[in-house]
Amino acid sequence: MTVVPAENLDETVALAALSPDAHEPERADQECCERVVINISGLRFETQLKTLAQFPSTLLGDPRKRMRFFDPLRNEYFFDRNRPSFDAILYYYQSGGRLRRPVNVPVDVFMEEIRFYELGEEVIDNFKEDEGFIKEEERPLPENEFQRQVWLLFEYPESSSPARAIAIVSVLVILISIVIFCLETLPEFRDDGRLGDEAMERFREDEGFIKEEERPLPENEFQRQVWLIFEYPESSSPARAIAIVSVLVITISIVTFCLETLPEFRDERELAATSSSRTAETNGTRSRPSLTFADPFFIVETTCVIWFTFELLVRFLACPSKSVFSKTVMNVIDVMSVMPYFITVGTELQQQQQQAMSLAILRVIRLVRVFRIFKLSRHSKGLQILGQTLKASMRELGLLIFFLFIGVILFSSAVFFAEADEPESHFSSIPDAFWWAVVTMTTVGYGDMRPVTVGGKIVGSLCAIAGVLTIALPVPVIVSNFNYFYHRETDQDQASLRDDGGRESPSTKLHFSKSRNILIYSKCNKLRPLFSKL
Repeated sequence: MTVVPAENLDETVALAALSPDAHEPERADQECCERVVINISGLRFETQLKTLAQFPSTLLGDPRKRMRFFDPLRNEYFFDRNRPSFDAILYYYQSGGRLRRPVNVPVDVFMEEIRFYELGEEVIDNFKEDEGFIKEEERPLPENEFQRQVWLLFEYPESSSPARAIAIVSVLVILISIVIFCLETLPEFRDDGRLGDEAMERFREDEGFIKEEERPLPENEFQRQVWLIFEYPESSSPARAIAIVSVLVITISIVTFCLETLPEFRDERELAATSSSRTAETNGTRSRPSLTFADPFFIVETTCVIWFTFELLVRFLACPSKSVFSKTVMNVIDVMSVMPYFITVGTELQQQQQQAMSLAILRVIRLVRVFRIFKLSRHSKGLQILGQTLKASMRELGLLIFFLFIGVILFSSAVFFAEADEPESHFSSIPDAFWWAVVTMTTVGYGDMRPVTVGGKIVGSLCAIAGVLTIALPVPVIVSNFNYFYHRETDQDQASLRDDGGRESPSTKLHFSKSRNILIYSKCNKLRPLFSKL
């Protein structure tokens, strides 16, 4: 850069500004009006000296730093640097600290220019944050050498070949567990020839089938008739009448049981007695078929759970911070993926003591096993990109749900009143029409509910058109976020391969500091992931 005086183009004025002088205050006032000529690879820029002086610690703002680039023949400062980037660098001084990368300048090139002009680490950190870089985080390592090696082995698949092998085994076990979870619900895997009678009975019980069993009848004819009347309502008309009376008595008993809890009818002594009696009556639970340990699905499930538990325990024992480990979402998912197995087995083993859980609760517990699929995100870069996309698109997703909510309320109300006078209408109420509005706005259209009148069909047409417009508006933003994260990963992979001379490198740079006992975990330079195609 060259300092050009307002009335004299001699470079000695710029040099004089660096030496002590008796008239230095006057020269400082004069320099505020002086201009600087900056030549960037043949492209000249001109600005005032006071503009650069706003940031005196930078290369352009410090007269001593920039003097080595001074060209006395041309009376200017010459820099053999990237020309498109300097527009943003100069605007940083003119705007008082705002830095925006030109769209035609790659991120890595612009980063080098920031470092060359010495804008500072704070500017670099802010630039990385604006560009969506994940900030480097320092992760503590266990102090014990053995624990450190085990922690790296199970937590960082890219740290070594054995760690990569452990990650591959984990992925395979996860996939097998998920496949088994899906296949065991197929009817063809529940026939007698494949799984045996006990497995088939357990499947029918879980699906709500009433178990067929041979019940012996009394040998005496009179006893047999009485038994059939009171035990099998479908056996005869008198048995059906007895069943009706029994239902009425049970109904009255239930109504009485509810009414006696009202303040008007409450009597503390009677309430305590009733509660005690009710507890005694409900102690006996309906027995269910015992767990078949020879079930092939159970054996595979047990094998998978053994691995999950082993991996979880090893990682927990080797982790540097037990509290942080317990609060991590992925570790919570790991625990939730194995807990249903132990709860189910424990319940089955205790059912002889009449302590088994209800079938509905067990179904909910078994459903939690599906969370195992999220364990794949630990090893899949694609799932991580999807998670980053959803996190960055929360505002758009909320807007989409809000638009859908408004449309559902509006069109379900409209179609209900449009079909109100039609006897064959499928819409008995506005809440009943919510389902139709959702499947219509999302362009699914199951056809289970449909308008039959002209007014209802008009409302349905408007609902479908509004659904297309409503859903289409936020989708491009979500797709744009996904493309951004995907291309950022791809560009960083290619840049890292170029830096390493074409050699494949781990997906994350790990820097171990023995003095501080920490692992510097850098995600800014993401290289080739372990399972990039998952």
